[in-house]
Amino acid sequence: MSISTIGSRLPHVGTSIFTTMSALAQAHDAINLAQGFPDFDCDAELQDLVHHYMRKGLNQYAPMAGVPQLRQAIAQKIARTQQISVDPEQEVTVTAGATEALFVAISALVRPGDEVIILEPAYDSYAPVVHLNGGRVVPIRLRPPHYRVDWDIVGRACTSRTRLIVVNTPHNPSGQILNDEDLLALETLAERYDCFVLSDEVYEHIVYDGQAHRSVLMRPRLRARSLAAYSFGKTFHNTGWKVGYCVASPLLMKEFRKIHQFVVFSVNTPVQYALASYLQAAQHWETLASFFQKKRDLLQASLAGLPLKPLPCAGTYFQLYDFSEASDLSDMEFACWLTEEKGVATIPVSAFYTDGFDARVVRICFAKKEDTLVRAAQGLRRAFCS
Repeated sequence: MSISTIGSRLPHVGTSIFTTMSALAQAHDAINLAQGFPDFDCDAELQDLVHHYMRKGLNQYAPMAGVPQLRQAIAQKIARTQQISVDPEQEVTVTAGATEALFVAISALVRPGDEVIILEPAYDSYAPVVHLNGGRVVPIRLRPPHYRVDWDIVGRACTSRTRLIVVNTPHNPSGQILNDEDLLALETLAERYDCFVLSDEVYEHIVYDGQAHRSVLMRPRLRARSLAAYSFGKTFHNTGWKVGYCVASPLLMKEFRKIHQFVVFSVNTPVQYALASYLQAAQHWETLASFFQKKRDLLQASLAGLPLKPLPCAGTYFQLYDFSEASDLSDMEFACWLTEEKGVATIPVSAFYTDGFDARVVRICFAKKEDTLVRAAQGLRRAFCS
């Protein structure tokens, strides 16, 4: 039997760029600034809470929608951070990471023949789920250095078949954020074409330079058409726990849960109770932006003077660098060269485009210890100053 006889549902999908570059980093003993995960541990208090609830015997299935205490804590956090009221019973579902939330949201809405607008560069999990559900991806190219959304271009791409518009704010990989004008334009298009919105907001608390995260949930008319996905892994430095959540109106959440229950049914029970206690004890996310801004600034300062141009970074824990003054290589070739020859792994941004658009930009993850960032910067300096 061969793959052709099996009939692949995703014939054009191979190994993700994150797996590829991380494996290359390991093979060459390079510092891995490619994949988006911290190299430092999460809060010991949160770990102790997980152990507490394990020892307490809370180790069986949680309710399908999530532990009530955690859904209530999520609603309270949203009220504090976004000044909106969310019904924890009907509008919040705990998921196996934000990736599951994204998978279920797309699967709940997209039907064969539907068109889904995706703003690229884009996180690589969106398009495959659209294809799995018989939809057609309509990519909209965002360009460096600012990667701003031209809503007139998005509007011209909308048709009577447009079912869903996917947005990501703060945006991975560009680090840009949507503002109030963006949300108004998005709302106008969603109403004009009677379509839905999926908003990936996993970096909601990682916004810099005094700016604020603007959620689709903050505009009532847009909220009625939207599902928003979030990640505790990104917020509390424990990406391996794979716990996130989705927020949507009762009507949309009803459809979301129909699929969620058959994907994972429920999420890790003691971790849910631990997160609920942790959220209720203090507003641990309040220092997250300053914590990561120091790392962003350290990275930029450490690489100052090199032929690597930092592009604007308003959020996330990723920094883009334009290397066009340093090399004529493609971004993939450049990223491989940095990894294999200079000991620092990055991600080529062309991997985030359907058509492989190459502006000679690489993504660096700075969610690392200061020592890691300093050692990586030293390696890059040797690469360009030797």
